[in-house]
Amino acid sequence: MTTFTALTTLPGRINASDLGDALERLTPEPIGVGVFELEDGSGLWEVGAYFSEKPDDISLALLAAVFQAEEFKISELPQIDWVSKVQRSLKPVVAGRFFVYGSHDSDKIPPDCEPLLIEASMAFGTGHHGTTKGCLLALEQLITDGFKAKNVIDVGCGTAVLAMAAARIFSANVIASDIDSVAHSVAKMNILANGLDRNIQCFEASGFAHEQIKTKNPFDLIFANILLAPLLAIATDMSKYSLSGGYVVLSGILSEQAELVVNKYTGVGFSLSNQIEIGEWVTIIFRKI
Repeated sequence: MTTFTALTTLPGRINASDLGDALERLTPEPIGVGVFELEDGSGLWEVGAYFSEKPDDISLALLAAVFQAEEFKISELPQIDWVSKVQRSLKPVVAGRFFVYGSHDSDKIPPDCEPLLIEASMAFGTGHHGTTKGCLLALEQLITDGFKAKNVIDVGCGTAVLAMAAARIFSANVIASDIDSVAHSVAKMNILANGLDRNIQCFEASGFAHEQIKTKNPFDLIFANILLAPLLAIATDMSKYSLSGGYVVLSGILSEQAELVVNKYTGVGFSLSNQIEIGEWVTIIFRKI
């Protein structure tokens, strides 16, 4: 399959994140979007997207103008198995007791850990990003503090790594849901590969908008590693579907966005429990009052 890339740079992490969100809504739709800070001290961020067909030049030019970014550079990549290439380059991730690895590193699993097999794919959440690792460390903290969940949901589950981590630890009802059909398929495959298909129910759903999810509420542990806008949008539903005394773990939040999220969630019935910062990203733990 021919792959096209479109790359640009611009100052400011919030603008870069917003441009990445805007790229997701293009037609033709990208198969992947990345936002990274350049490590040259320039303060610039690189925003790029991968496409399975040539992207629309005019749409990209308009986005660059709106976000005051450099002109997008479009390139056609040779036909390489990029997923396999990424799989080989990803190293295992250790987050507390959790060991997240690809099958190419199955011989490196240490003793006394909770192994989670996650292959690089078109779904977010291999454990290498600060947001996913932050959520795993949040779970580790809750476990260490003696918390035992009985009813868990991972909203916007991506690869389902967080749902699987919870299923490894708790004798609980666990649900993994995602609005994206590709992520839903990847999640189901990962759940099966880890032998957790009897422990986790997987649904394609937007937020809590699925009848079988609604029948399982309230949840005493909710993960939502998504983006700022949807986190704010579902805050009221989070409160509605959370059990008093239970926990909500949120990520996909830049450090400067944390105060906005805290204010929103404390305003709908949560108390701030802790924050975990990894690089520019923050994971926030709330407790339902």
